[in-house]
Amino acid sequence: MATLLLIDSSVFPEGGSASREVTAAFRRTWEEQHPEGTVIHRDLGADPIPHLDGAGASAGFADPATHTPEQRAAFALRTRLIEELEQADALVIGAPMYNFTIPSTLKAWLDQTILMGRTAGEDSSVKGKPAVVVASRGGSYAPGTPREPFEYVRNYLEAALDGGFGLDVDFIVPELTMAPANPAMAELVPLYETSRANALQEAEAKAKALVARLMA
Repeated sequence: MATLLLIDSSVFPEGGSASREVTAAFRRTWEEQHPEGTVIHRDLGADPIPHLDGAGASAGFADPATHTPEQRAAFALRTRLIEELEQADALVIGAPMYNFTIPSTLKAWLDQTILMGRTAGEDSSVKGKPAVVVASRGGSYAPGTPREPFEYVRNYLEAALDGGFGLDVDFIVPELTMAPANPAMAELVPLYETSRANALQEAEAKAKALVARLMA
């Protein structure tokens, strides 16, 4: 049996969130294909974790026997989140673009879980685990578009998830999600609808492929 760690970071509920719609489709397909498996859902939008502070950061570089009470408390949270990541066989991460980058709640999770000598570095404890990122955005930042230079979601997460953890990272990118709500983008609604349909199809296909890979 395999365990999927599902991380959502949108501030909006599923009915109003493009990234949550796609991660939910991924989860449904995963559960249909692997009903005996486990899904751990960490909703950073509804239940954010604390940002990394000095106590938690310094504890990661100190002998646990020397930790102060503040360091022990902060490191206990880091340990819990890291163990949750280590116990998962695969990840799906909802990462909507807010102000050109990822939500601060997702950055907090990354800062808490990236730990040199354990989850990061040559002998990363999570190296090679598959991760699918749903990187939704209100406009288009695709190659060749005027806003391509401002794409700091996929570029950053490839560095953090692949370069940091050593995960095997794949992306689903629903674009133009603001088109239905923004009159100035009305002519882009058909492109949005195509992007949304493609993202949902990709979620189903990637979930099926991931289950097959893990069960092989």
